[in-house]
Amino acid sequence: MTKLGQGDRAGVGYSFSWGGFFSVNNNRQKVAVIGTALLASTMLAGIPVSAQTAPASTTPAATQGSRPARAPAVGQVATPATPAPVAPLAGGTIRTLRVEGSQRIEPETVLSYTKLRVGIPYTTATLDQALVDLQASELFADYSISGVESGDIVLRIRENPIINRVILEGNKAIKSDKIQKELKLAPRQIFTRTAVRADVGRIVELYRRQGRFAAVVEPKMVSLDQNRVDIVFEITEGSKSKVRQINILGNEKFSDDALRGQMATKQSRWFRVLSSGTSYDQDRLNYDQQKLRQFYLTEGYADFRVTSAVAELTPDKRDFIITYVVEEGPRYKFGDVTVDSEIRDFDNTRLAASLPMKKGDWYNAKMVEDSVENLSQTAGLFGYAFTNVDPEFQRDRETLTMGINFHIAQAQRTYVERIDINGNTQTQDKVVRREMRLAEGDAFNDFQIKRSQDRINSLGFFQDKFEIKRTPGTTPDRILLEAPVEEKSTGELQLSAGYSSLERFIIQANITQRNFRGKGQELRAGVNYSSYQKSVELGFTEPYLLDKNVAIGVDLFRRDLNQFNFTTNGDRNQLYNQVSTGFQIRTGVPLTEYWSLSGRYGLSYDEVGLDESLLVNGQCSTATVGRYLCEALGNRWTSSVGYSLIYNSLNSGLRPTAGTRFSFSQDFAGLGGDVKYIRTRAEVAKYYGLGSGFVLSFLGEGGYIKSLEKNRGPGIDEVRIIDRFYLGEPNFRGFDIRGVGPRVQRTPLVTDPVTGIQSLVTDRNQIVDDPLGGKAYYLGRAELEIPLGAGARELGLRPSIYVQAGSLFSLKQPLKTTDFAQAKNPATGALLFNPDGSPTLLGTPITTIVNNQTLALYSVGATDTVNAGLGTTCAVGYSATPGGTCTGSSVNIAQVSQPFFEQFLGNSARPRLTVGIGVNWNSPFGPLRIDLAKALIKQKGDDNKLITFNVGTQF
Repeated sequence: MTKLGQGDRAGVGYSFSWGGFFSVNNNRQKVAVIGTALLASTMLAGIPVSAQTAPASTTPAATQGSRPARAPAVGQVATPATPAPVAPLAGGTIRTLRVEGSQRIEPETVLSYTKLRVGIPYTTATLDQALVDLQASELFADYSISGVESGDIVLRIRENPIINRVILEGNKAIKSDKIQKELKLAPRQIFTRTAVRADVGRIVELYRRQGRFAAVVEPKMVSLDQNRVDIVFEITEGSKSKVRQINILGNEKFSDDALRGQMATKQSRWFRVLSSGTSYDQDRLNYDQQKLRQFYLTEGYADFRVTSAVAELTPDKRDFIITYVVEEGPRYKFGDVTVDSEIRDFDNTRLAASLPMKKGDWYNAKMVEDSVENLSQTAGLFGYAFTNVDPEFQRDRETLTMGINFHIAQAQRTYVERIDINGNTQTQDKVVRREMRLAEGDAFNDFQIKRSQDRINSLGFFQDKFEIKRTPGTTPDRILLEAPVEEKSTGELQLSAGYSSLERFIIQANITQRNFRGKGQELRAGVNYSSYQKSVELGFTEPYLLDKNVAIGVDLFRRDLNQFNFTTNGDRNQLYNQVSTGFQIRTGVPLTEYWSLSGRYGLSYDEVGLDESLLVNGQCSTATVGRYLCEALGNRWTSSVGYSLIYNSLNSGLRPTAGTRFSFSQDFAGLGGDVKYIRTRAEVAKYYGLGSGFVLSFLGEGGYIKSLEKNRGPGIDEVRIIDRFYLGEPNFRGFDIRGVGPRVQRTPLVTDPVTGIQSLVTDRNQIVDDPLGGKAYYLGRAELEIPLGAGARELGLRPSIYVQAGSLFSLKQPLKTTDFAQAKNPATGALLFNPDGSPTLLGTPITTIVNNQTLALYSVGATDTVNAGLGTTCAVGYSATPGGTCTGSSVNIAQVSQPFFEQFLGNSARPRLTVGIGVNWNSPFGPLRIDLAKALIKQKGDDNKLITFNVGTQF
């Protein structure tokens, strides 16, 4: 590998030279010297050449160009080599002229670069110029002229090599493919030193843009056979040059810290490790000067200016020190504020009264800009698309006032000539066009243009920040509207994983295509799998049925829910399972621009059963699973019809930053079927864009369900357990799935083998926790999305902080399953039970429900030779049918269960409160959401959860 030099330093932060390019193979140099004159001329030229000493009678063989053999020192600029002048000749005429050594380049092409031709006279100056011309072509690595005395001129050349490969070494911060795009050198091109020098500069500029001013690029050349070379750029990247200090001189009204806070560039500190604003950027330096000026103008300092801004690189090239010199000037107030409109439809006095600034207020340039925009929008509402609003300033330096007259120029009412939609390759044109609030031929309306932008953004089919462009039409009263959309992935594959003490590992997978077939249709499928529940759901929505503004959709589902409890050794027992199978048909129509009405009909079949291992004589035992679960068993049809009234002014359906959404919904069950109730829900969401990327949102929801059935008995709530509301993850962050609200906890008791004293177990996994749901709930959340630096935004990080409050309540207290004497040890206060095995004290009677009547279960004693050991509801005798007629005279033994303590908890309207932080990250694996939430206020029995996450991908 030939090192290509250490001398030529281009700009700040890199060094290279071209000594290797200029070096010549001395073995091939045959420069004839004509006496001391030629030797003296080369010495005076200061350029090393190789020479041969010949006898006086020997004729010089050649005159050859040469280049510097040594690179300039670091910091110097390498100058192009100047060929050594040939010795003075008496002159002559070129008799013959030929080229030797050409391989790829035709001899005629070589001669075309010089002015040498057969038959013309030549001198020393002529031959010197020919050498200079050959060098300027940058096509030759070596060249010489011979035959000077005879006139038979021979140009001997050695062509520049062909580039075999261009190799990058040492680059980590910038990928090779990004650098290669900027390089002009490429394989199979002819090598030239100018091209290499230019590519070094391009590489250095790339590193400068990243703030790496200490980067060094050193080109090297590897010679190969057949006159080929590999060009290697060895890159030493160095660290990013940070901004060590920002100095501000001349400021008296505001502190340095206050002014630094207005800048995009930040001083490098440890707590800004994720910020990209600490690296030096020349464009950002110019931007910061504008930010300073904007800040002072909003504070009334109309004469403010930045007199100088200097960025100095430290000697180690690691840091920059930036110094601003400013002149603040005096502070102004608003003078007279007037409006002068040439459009007759406008009332100047009323327009001026509607402006936010008043005479005597401190001058604020931002307020002036907003007023210009508001006046333009006002004109747009009346159909004037190209209205020129020009603020005319009257500055009075004596009274320090700034009078403003907003001049509205004459304009014509404008009509939409044509609407062009481009950029959509998958989405059909009509999907975009039907969201436009203006049609071709309509009068222009600026409000409708903005509304059209919001509706198209809300589709979620295109990239953010979509804007409708406006251009003049064929006549002054015509306007062309262009919708340049940029499509993005509309398919989503979302995977969620979690863990809970009840469900163990939870996996959810949902796949959705929101722009199916490019028609705006939505197709979705979801699978939920855990040891607690399994479900499959399919859905399809057509937003414009037969191209009419009527939406229709259908959902099919099957959900299998399994409830568990735990034995004293921690084993899990399945209690009951609920299988729901059904469908729902949906439809919706718009009422106004913001209001819409939707309706639905659903039919489902619910099967609620108990695991066979928990049945006693085929019947549900309240001592085994709890009275409230026995009441839920059975199969039933639910036929319901419902509606929703919706208001939606959000500027985006996926990631809103402004607007409101409100919905009021009711569902009536009882249109046939076995269940009758009315369920009411309301939701509201409000978003505020605070500027600089901050988004504040408030969300609230609540609901109530009322049964339309008769009283089902004492301790039995009229609303069945599968129809109630539940609250927890994912809506209520900080709590587990169904972790909030009414529940029954059954805690087993264990017996000390020595003392016989029984006490409650403390292992949470052995406590049966059955959420019962509630008939009423509310939930509110306030959340602030916090913008990060450009580096974090490139990673797709969007953090937020939030606070939530809510509750689930209003449930009739169920009857306790247990009703045993709770004797206590007077010394310890622990529950006492007789350790001798007596059934009356050891546990609780096992019962079953027959025709809403609770009956105790017995075992036939061994003295009965016919039915010994069989279970029955007869205390004396035997009946194979629960509650049937007892026959026989055997005295049976009451069946008892392991003792436990049962509590009804969480049925309180008092709020639960959580605070937390969350991060949305567009990770390489797909969108990822991580939440860290802490429950500050909770009720006894609530099941809180600290960390949750879910991940998905898009296609």
